[in-house]
Amino acid sequence: MSSSHKKQNTGSTMSTGVPAASDRNSLTLNPNGPILLHDVHFLEQMAHFNREKVPERQPHAKGAGAFGELNITEEMSAFTKAAVFQKGAKTEMLARFSTVAGEMGSPDTWRDVRGFSLKFYTSEGNYDLVGNNTPVFFIRDPMKFPHFIRSQKRLPDSGLRDNHMQWDFWTNNPESAHQVTYVMGERGLPRTWRNMNGYGSHTYMWINAKGEKFWVKYHFHTNQGMKFFNNAEAAAMAGSDADYHRRDLFDAIKRGEHPSWTLSVQVMPYADAKNYRFNPFDLTKVWPHADYPLKRVGTMTLNRNPENFFAQIEQAAFSPGNTVPGIGLSPDKMLLGRAFAYNDAQRNRIGTNFHQLPVNRPKVPVNTYMFDGQMAFDHSGSAPVYATNSGGRTWMDQTGPIADGWESDGEMVRSTYTLHKEDDDFSQPGTMVREVWNDAQRAQFVDQVAGSLLGGVQEPVLSRAIDYWKKVDAATGKQIEQKVRAKAAPQPAEGMGER
Repeated sequence: MSSSHKKQNTGSTMSTGVPAASDRNSLTLNPNGPILLHDVHFLEQMAHFNREKVPERQPHAKGAGAFGELNITEEMSAFTKAAVFQKGAKTEMLARFSTVAGEMGSPDTWRDVRGFSLKFYTSEGNYDLVGNNTPVFFIRDPMKFPHFIRSQKRLPDSGLRDNHMQWDFWTNNPESAHQVTYVMGERGLPRTWRNMNGYGSHTYMWINAKGEKFWVKYHFHTNQGMKFFNNAEAAAMAGSDADYHRRDLFDAIKRGEHPSWTLSVQVMPYADAKNYRFNPFDLTKVWPHADYPLKRVGTMTLNRNPENFFAQIEQAAFSPGNTVPGIGLSPDKMLLGRAFAYNDAQRNRIGTNFHQLPVNRPKVPVNTYMFDGQMAFDHSGSAPVYATNSGGRTWMDQTGPIADGWESDGEMVRSTYTLHKEDDDFSQPGTMVREVWNDAQRAQFVDQVAGSLLGGVQEPVLSRAIDYWKKVDAATGKQIEQKVRAKAAPQPAEGMGER
């Protein structure tokens, strides 16, 4: 705010100066319902956020990728009619891996979540599956997303990244605990992209030919085995080869060592979601495999490097809103927000007609009423540019209930999800710490968190962070506190010890 403006103490405003309704909760139809298009504040926040930086991605700027094939080996027709997931289907695809917080020139081996974005050029149009190398995320409402990313970026005065700012956001939003546990653990430092898993993260809908609906989560397990750097190895690699992950993937494919992942899904019957023990659409949660076991689907293999990095990787555009018949979205608020925000980000980053670029073009005919704009090189000739029309150009006119929809009613509110009986923010990360990790992994985690907190985190955020980890796991939180307090305590000056 410039010095010519008076400071307001009544909260934030929209760009017009009108008081903002909420910076924490988007407008939905009842607490669990869909985000509403007339939530102007949310749309303005996301549209402006997508235009904060030009021209690199914001976030996921640093990354690379390759082309390949998805081969479906199992029978999935009972759950979805999508052609891409029918047994025997082989679909050309593109994968892009990335870091989240780092800029274009940042090292590949910084501790961070890794993006895991997939584009399938299916016989029914392009299907994008945009996830990460972790099955959860830091937040559950997209209203918080710009704030979260800014907290992981740089300070406004020095332009430096800042541990205090990161922990201030995380501890003020305890829903982040599950993802922060992943990031501070060994999965925060994958040795290569080839040695990490990928996840759709969100809950999606599948619809079969009978119109029956199911909720699904996607899992891509690396066939190369999971491998990780330790802190010292990652730091050394960041200094010696900032493009290590990019180089490793390209060179491996060039050598003929084609990395592959086994695709599996968890399938939840449609009716189970309403009364499941925690909210199955909450992006900060996983579904226990004991409740919904993995079902093998097929194999994804990357076998072809790009010929031109800029044209085929940097200009590649992904959006989780790009679905095909037999696949739909869900009441996951983060998914619904991303379905708008991602394509809007691409319109700003690479232009109005980014979908016409070769890497983004579907392999099937297109008949769209989106026309003109910057760099429009596809057109419909002299055919009518409006629907309905009498010029012979076809249009769509589906009415009534939609195949990939769900039921919702109630008041329009700004609210968190309605809690299910076992909903909380700390149980799942606590289970990971106590039951999934071994002693060595827990010890490494304690050292990592304590080191991060000692990297400039100040009170009251420091105490809040220690309490945050005690809620995840009391013993681990106490160990973190002991390390932090011991190293943060003032040391006696040389020669001034006890006498």
